[in-house]
Amino acid sequence: MRHVYECPVRWADLDMLNHVNNVTYVDYLQEARVDMLRTHAPDARAHDLAGSPTEGLVVVSHDIAYLAPIAPRTVPVKIEVWVTEIRAASVTMAYEIFDETESGDRVVHARASTVLTPFVFAEERPRRLREDEKEALAQFLEEAPTAVLERGTPRHLADGHYTLHVRFSDVDVYGHVNNVKYFEYFQEARIPVMDRISAGEDNAGVGIVIARKQVDYVRPIRFRAKPYDVWSWVSHVGRRSVTVESEICDGDTLLSRAKVVMVFFDPHTQRSAEPPAALMDRLREFEALEA
Repeated sequence: MRHVYECPVRWADLDMLNHVNNVTYVDYLQEARVDMLRTHAPDARAHDLAGSPTEGLVVVSHDIAYLAPIAPRTVPVKIEVWVTEIRAASVTMAYEIFDETESGDRVVHARASTVLTPFVFAEERPRRLREDEKEALAQFLEEAPTAVLERGTPRHLADGHYTLHVRFSDVDVYGHVNNVKYFEYFQEARIPVMDRISAGEDNAGVGIVIARKQVDYVRPIRFRAKPYDVWSWVSHVGRRSVTVESEICDGDTLLSRAKVVMVFFDPHTQRSAEPPAALMDRLREFEALEA
């Protein structure tokens, strides 16, 4: 069984391309996941899994493939959410963000997968799923394997460094930075790297959109005055795409890692486009430098 959540699209969700920003999709997944638990298990099982003051599900990893943009609208976008794997101490959920046309066709905007684990916040430790929780989740169980993006080797280069300051508003009720904010952090760190690569040149009206993003959560990030470090590097350059990998670190301690596949995009045709040769040469220079 799949749960369907109707998610409102807010004006503030839009980016400069007049599409819902890629970071906001993660917020939509979170809303759909919580709605599923509270709708179908409206008791202690949902209370603990959806989030209580003492316990809740924390995200271990996100994997999102962006297929079609979500434009401004007055009607909600639909999100199907279901379970693809239940293990002793984790659950994997899958999502499809979509619209249905008048003829009954489905337009899929994104497909995603999230791995979560139950967590006891007072003791700062994960725990195993209880049998009643497994029972509540099992009604949504379907098989849906998700391909995994392989990552390159971390390269901490000065050109790819970004100083990350955590805002007080980034922190959730559990005292940790909310999982959605990590997507914002990686976006903030990636933009200056791409600006340095393009060297401030006009790229003939060709923009960049996110095709796929994968984020792993290794250790929690907390609010503090001292900044964290984000390191980013170009790991692959295709004919119409570029892959950037990043890590958030506290000194030598890895907190989170991400891999983002970006596609060059013509806003007039709304299709992928080949970027200027000079930009591709610069990207390949960075890829070779960091290999």
